[in-house]
Amino acid sequence: MNQSLFVQFIAYFKAIAKTIEEKVNGKKTELTYLYKEMLTEELSVDLQWKSLTVNSNIVAADVVALDSALPLKKRDSFGAASGDIPKMGMKLQLTEKQMTDIDVLKARNVETAVLVDKIFQDQVKCTMGVHEKLEFIFLQGLSTGVGLVEDENNVGTGVRVDYGYLSANKFGASVVWSDPNSKPIDDINRIKKIARSKGDVVKLMYMSDTAFDKFASNQQTREQYAFSQNFVGSAIPVPDIEQVNSMMQRKFGLSIVIVDRTVTTERDGVRTVNTPWAVNNIIFLTSPKVGKLAYGILAEETRKSPKVMYEKSGSFILLKKWSTEEPFAEFTSSQALVLPVINNVSSIYLLNSEEAVADSQTEGDANFNYKTINYTKTSVISAINLATGKATAKANNTDVTLQKYINELSDEQVLVFEANIVAA
Repeated sequence: MNQSLFVQFIAYFKAIAKTIEEKVNGKKTELTYLYKEMLTEELSVDLQWKSLTVNSNIVAADVVALDSALPLKKRDSFGAASGDIPKMGMKLQLTEKQMTDIDVLKARNVETAVLVDKIFQDQVKCTMGVHEKLEFIFLQGLSTGVGLVEDENNVGTGVRVDYGYLSANKFGASVVWSDPNSKPIDDINRIKKIARSKGDVVKLMYMSDTAFDKFASNQQTREQYAFSQNFVGSAIPVPDIEQVNSMMQRKFGLSIVIVDRTVTTERDGVRTVNTPWAVNNIIFLTSPKVGKLAYGILAEETRKSPKVMYEKSGSFILLKKWSTEEPFAEFTSSQALVLPVINNVSSIYLLNSEEAVADSQTEGDANFNYKTINYTKTSVISAINLATGKATAKANNTDVTLQKYINELSDEQVLVFEANIVAA
């Protein structure tokens, strides 16, 4: 590892590193980053990440007689998921041919800005590569509860981070949203009420553009929009995001955020365009701030080689530039010990808009078809009530109604339901 072949341009190396970070933070780059908006940076000294969940509710004080003892209230409970902060980074090479091209530009006395752009374009790519990877992990993690960088997408080690989303807060649709007969507003209102019963006031919904298109074009949504606009007639137009949000704010106090983002990954020279957000998942949040960006200090940062040009971009990206003789080349790399961490997952709710059982039923018989298997209707009714903890289902309910009740169960309740149904 030798000194950079462009050490005379070191001032630009430092300036570009600073400029990139300012542009990313100021949303002046072509690509924007939700992880920057929704996470707060936090230094981890021990290179560990921890996702904290605080089960905290404000309870009313008791009115007691003078001189009597105060009743003891229950303490907030804490849960945590944790692990090691992974290292990420990338390296790019300026070949002998590319350096010859730079020499030609020098000989022609081109502007310094042109030379700097050619020499340091890899610095920009290496820096933005880390931001892209973090956005990938964050969007995948927020939309599913699990951030996953599979080995097939990453030439380094695969990283899987489970944030511990609660199965009690995961739901399916009553009817899949791709079905014209679906009632997406009813699904949203159901999640909102469940959250409210747990002390959470959801204010934001994050969804893919695909899910939003289904929601906006749905008959129930269009009718609700028409009603809010005093629209008369059957030819109701499909509302856009601003119109939908105006209606949702008035009716539910909710705003929709569309996540339309792709991230390009590379393995063995083959580039693949990935969509990190789970396309059918809708995430309900109480706040746009969902956690922290845990980062650590790289060992190389405190043990720098005197032959290498180093610079920091932001708090956690370490850039370096050096050359080699065999092969004769100039290298630029970025490294970071950093990971998006989602906190307070007990206040995050997930709705899979394309998850719902839709087995064909024979109304009036003693059986109920669930996932292609017939079960006794009596056990199905009993299991629904056991799962919900109340007399939700009744003997006179139609199969369609029972199916609706099943689809409204959380993932946790589904496990209880399935454990108590009896095959016919």
